[in-house]
Amino acid sequence: MTDETQSKRFGIRVTLPADDPMRAPHLLGDWKSERWYATQEERDRAYDDATKQLGYYRRGDVVSQIVEKIDR
Repeated sequence: MTDETQSKRFGIRVTLPADDPMRAPHLLGDWKSERWYATQEERDRAYDDATKQLGYYRRGDVVSQIVEKIDR
C-alpha cells in the first residue's frame, strides 16, 4: 500500500451477498474491493454513484452487491 493510499481515511467496501452464485469457489469466491478517498465528501459522492441503479440493467433487475462506507 502506498503512502498516498494510507493517508486516505474514508473508504467504500464492495462485497457479494453470502447467497450470491458468483461466490462459488470456482468463480469469485470471497471477493471484495476497497476504494479509499481523502475526504468524507469525496467518499459519500462515490458511495452515491456506486449505489444508484445502472442504466444498462433491465427494469426490475437488482445489482447483487453490498456497498458499505468504511473508515480507518
